[in-house]
Amino acid sequence: MLGITLQYVPPASDVAFLRIKQDAVVYWYYLPAFLVHAYAAILVLPAGVTQFSSRLRRRYPRLHRRMGWLYVSVTLFVAGPSGLLLAWHANGGWSSQLAFGLLALGWLAFTGIAAYQAFRKNWGLHRDFMIRSFALALSAITLRAWKYVLVAAFHPPPMDVYRWVAWLGWVLNLLLAEWIIYKNYLK
Repeated sequence: MLGITLQYVPPASDVAFLRIKQDAVVYWYYLPAFLVHAYAAILVLPAGVTQFSSRLRRRYPRLHRRMGWLYVSVTLFVAGPSGLLLAWHANGGWSSQLAFGLLALGWLAFTGIAAYQAFRKNWGLHRDFMIRSFALALSAITLRAWKYVLVAAFHPPPMDVYRWVAWLGWVLNLLLAEWIIYKNYLK
């Protein structure tokens, strides 16, 4: 993800993915929203990874809290809202727009609920909603993985791939998150 993000340094409207988004770049808000969304990945993904180490949580609880608040703050105030705005302009028509819109709304909701549960010291629900939230954050990676799999296996037209990965990138992650949460209740 760092390599993908670095394609947009320095900021430009005609590099990498933005080359096929020239219809959206004409809107004054699109490029800033895209760039902050892309740059946020550099903070959100590493901060999120730190949240699931019980060893780190026990040994460095202050670091866990700080990284958690970094994750929550960037998600709720930067990455989530910009993702919702970008969803409106998603390639692939209404299906992709709906998929990315639901992804952004779910990510915002799960992250907000996780933060609220931490504030209330309800650690079980906090953990469960952070698992859901991070599963959606990881869609940045899994949608790209699915793209490679679909293209290698089926050679579909590019817009068909985009429509499929818009959903596969996060729905399967969320199902896996629910399975992980369910398995925790069986212990």
